[in-house]
Amino acid sequence: MATAERLQKLIAQAGLASRRQAEQWLKDGRVRVNGCPVSLGDKADPSVDRIEVDGKPLPRAEQKLYLLLNKPLGYVTTLKDPQGRPTIRRFLKGIPQRVYPVGRLDVNSEGLLLLTNDGALTQHLLHPRHQVSKIYRVKVNGRISPQACRQLEQGVELEDGVTAPAVVRNVHHSPRNSWFDLEIREGRNRQVRRMCRGVGYEVSALKRIQIGFLQLGTLAKGQCRSLTPKEIQDLKSLSRQ
Repeated sequence: MATAERLQKLIAQAGLASRRQAEQWLKDGRVRVNGCPVSLGDKADPSVDRIEVDGKPLPRAEQKLYLLLNKPLGYVTTLKDPQGRPTIRRFLKGIPQRVYPVGRLDVNSEGLLLLTNDGALTQHLLHPRHQVSKIYRVKVNGRISPQACRQLEQGVELEDGVTAPAVVRNVHHSPRNSWFDLEIREGRNRQVRRMCRGVGYEVSALKRIQIGFLQLGTLAKGQCRSLTPKEIQDLKSLSRQ
């Protein structure tokens, strides 16, 4: 049975652009179906319809890839950086499809990064209503107080509003530093660093060790691995919760 899909979805699945970019292409008149102009919201069936972008046939949909990368320090979470800084592209050599990070880690943070070319899954995982948990291993300067830990768990007042409740685990100290695991369910920019600064502590090291049920485990720095079929299935189930 023929199945028609929205054109912006088909373009994104083919790997030509993000869905948002594809929507703009439709508005700009760059897409035709069976030689005819189309509009945003129109659908087509690639098995029977001839879909063209800028006069070129739409490629077949890419095989979906789901990867975990242990991002080292000093690399930006993008495939191209206008400032010329090292990017995670270095660790994706030999990957046939173009994949994109689900969320980000700043240049001075390391750890678990999920990458995929499944745009629909990415949107679901990043949507605030799904509240996918992320766990970070945090090192701060000084001896963090029980009061500061409680404030992290109850919510910290930031310039963009109070953070949602978090969980602090595995706190331990040295004479000069403290370490703990912080679980959050939001995705604000540089959120962990800002939360810690909000309770009076500067982060000196930050590593993401878990996204949802996906754990960093023994994956070496700079290495990536494919998700198992069960992990992919569970990840899609997680995004539908």
